[in-house]
Amino acid sequence: MTSVAMADISISGAAKVNYTHVDNDGTVNDSDTFKQEMDLKIAGKSGDTSVTINFGGMDNSGSGSVATFNMEDSYVSTSIEGVNLKVGQWDNGNNALRASTRRGGKLSASTTVSGVTLTYDAANETDDTMKISGDVAGVALSFKDVKTGEDISVSTTLSGVKVSYLALNRDTADTDRSVFEVSGSFSGVDVKYASAEADTGVTLSGDTWMGDYENSAYTDDTSDSAVSAYDLSRGQDVSALSLKTSMAGNTVEFRNISISDVTGDDTTINKFIVTRALANGTTFEAIYADINDDGAATDNNSLDLELAVKF
Repeated sequence: MTSVAMADISISGAAKVNYTHVDNDGTVNDSDTFKQEMDLKIAGKSGDTSVTINFGGMDNSGSGSVATFNMEDSYVSTSIEGVNLKVGQWDNGNNALRASTRRGGKLSASTTVSGVTLTYDAANETDDTMKISGDVAGVALSFKDVKTGEDISVSTTLSGVKVSYLALNRDTADTDRSVFEVSGSFSGVDVKYASAEADTGVTLSGDTWMGDYENSAYTDDTSDSAVSAYDLSRGQDVSALSLKTSMAGNTVEFRNISISDVTGDDTTINKFIVTRALANGTTFEAIYADINDDGAATDNNSLDLELAVKF
């Protein structure tokens, strides 16, 4: 009883349900789908040491049932003599260039010396990496050495405008990727623009506001996509513009996404997004999307209605 009473344990989570109607051109049948996604996080803490477990379940099938509620992340984090340690299983997060991956048997160790942070990452049956990061005259810089190349990140804010650049450079010919993003607020309108480029031997497979191109069929991103939210081919580039503002208690956003640089595969996606916090503690979001593809048979427009809650 004493240990339970003194335990520092927190439980948090989120859930969302979606209804999506897709109106397809050509001979492709229209569709109506209900889906749900649930997440649960349990965190325990004792002194400088914490244990985190994340569970998640998502319905991706037409049956409308979640077959499993998986343990996605499970890790221990602590600090010993100024060195931060994290050991276990976790997701490395999304960016605009590559899909996220989750792996067990991972170790991350980091320390900061004179404003410079050194991070060492390793995992079972994979190559280790070393990252150095810091701030120089208001510019955040990082360089990550990987077996097959390097990751370079630069970001800063100038007169209220944030500018960032990320490059994943690889030793194999024609497999470099990079993304440039600029954002700011002007007269009550939040503006973002980003441009992501891929060499002819590699595929963009990120999942950000620019679009969900996360590729579940390949892990090296050097093959054309087979299974993803929106399939890209090797060498295709993506540019995106977002305009967001508040209107009558709603957040209203317009996004224009352009996919190009492969003959016959150019695509334009326009999205209109309305988000509103409801009195019952949930958040309602409506997304209307229009996809105009070079292949007329693949054009479609869709309406997605989402009800989400966090606790």
